[in-house]
Order: sequence, then structure tokens, then C-alpha cells
Amino acid sequence: MAKGITVTSAIITISGSLDEVVAGTMIEEKVPLSLDILNREILLVYAIDLNVSSPDGIAATDTLTTASMSTTSRTTIGSISNTNVLGTAQKSIRAAGFLDAGVGFQEVSPETPTSNALDYCGIVSTNDFFVQLQGVNNTNLQGVSWRMWCARARVSADIYAALVQGETLSA
Repeated sequence: MAKGITVTSAIITISGSLDEVVAGTMIEEKVPLSLDILNREILLVYAIDLNVSSPDGIAATDTLTTASMSTTSRTTIGSISNTNVLGTAQKSIRAAGFLDAGVGFQEVSPETPTSNALDYCGIVSTNDFFVQLQGVNNTNLQGVSWRMWCARARVSADIYAALVQGETLSA
């Protein structure tokens, strides 16, 4: 574990799900953590699992279901190139130009380091994190089920200040 970080809990899981209210309109859920900010408590993220629903198979139409999990609120679905995004998931059907419902694809990042290669894969230093979902060109409402494996930890004052500032500025 990095110097200045003291883990204060066993690994815990936080799970949930999010469903579109209007097809094709991004929705975001705020997940409260109740961290003890006076004692510089943070959340170490060890792993994330985002399972998006399958997009609709519509002839001659590309469809997509995509989701992201971030440390700050977003107005769009994030990608792993965004510093505030902890993880993403996407399923798509490519059918534009075809008479049938097309071919399905699921995107993952197999080059992502596993837990045996890292102490943790992300840090949440403010009191909540966010899950975003959006379907594209679907008739039916889309959804995502998610789970995060994490642990509570305390950090030194200088590390805490840097983490909070970095997270706040990444919004």
C-alpha cells in the first residue's frame, strides 16, 4: 500500500442498478458514501463491474447501450480517457446498411491491470460517486447493473488535500 494511506475496513461491495426513464436520454445516479471527511477518509476502489442491457436489434439501424462510473457528476457518458471516470461498459449492434438486425459487439479493456498487479485502481475522495447510462437509437428502455469492490481508508492531510482538489477539478 502507498505511503500515507491506511486501510480502515475490509473489502466491501456497493451494488446498484439504473434504468433509463426516457429512451435515448442520458440518466445519472448519485451514490452517497458517507465518508468521514473530518478524519480524511477516502474510498479505495479495487474493481468495478458494469453490466449494460443488450441494445435493440433494429434492421438498418446502429444501436448502443453505454454506461460509465465516475468520481464526479457528468453531463455525458465518460470514457477511460477522462480522469474522473473509474470504468465504462458498452454493447452495440452494427446494422446500418443491412436489411437484418446486424451484428452485436461488446467492448471491454482486457489490457486493464488485474487486482494482483495493483493495490487499487481508483480513489473516491469526496462523499459520493456517480453512474451514468444512455442508450442510442433504441426503442426500449436500457439499463445497467453495477458493482464496486472497495475499502475505506484514511490518508495524511497533504494527500487528502491533493486528492480532493484533483477530484474536484476533474469535473
